[in-house]
Amino acid sequence: MEKLHQLARIAFASEFSFYMKTHAFHWNVEGRDFYEYHTLFETIYQEVLDHVDDFAEKLRSLAIYTPYTHQTLSMLSKVEDENYVPGKDQMVQELLMDNDKMLIILKKTYDAAEAAGEHGFSNFLAERMDAHRKHGWFLRASSKQD
Repeated sequence: MEKLHQLARIAFASEFSFYMKTHAFHWNVEGRDFYEYHTLFETIYQEVLDHVDDFAEKLRSLAIYTPYTHQTLSMLSKVEDENYVPGKDQMVQELLMDNDKMLIILKKTYDAAEAAGEHGFSNFLAERMDAHRKHGWFLRASSKQD
């Protein structure tokens, strides 16, 4: 159960970091296709944000304390902070790589939840994986050259 607790905290911190990075890119994107990317990033961050509270409550239902300080979130997250404002194409590529990381993290956490018999939590994680697959599709399709 300890493995599940650690993976769940990493998954939550990474999901929250993914949300924050996507939201920051939404605010700071520039260029000829500004509105298209501004809207794309909003679609993704809003979907993630809509599930952050449920994610935290799932952890609490498993007697796992939800990480909440900037320091703890940063320490646990596998989604790295961005310290400068990249161009829109790099934003998309970074989010795509981070999204792929999220799929791996969620899958590991899903496997640990299944092994621990926490099927309700694993169902939630499966839904998060489906959402991230859709985010990946949107990001890949947006970065495809004509």
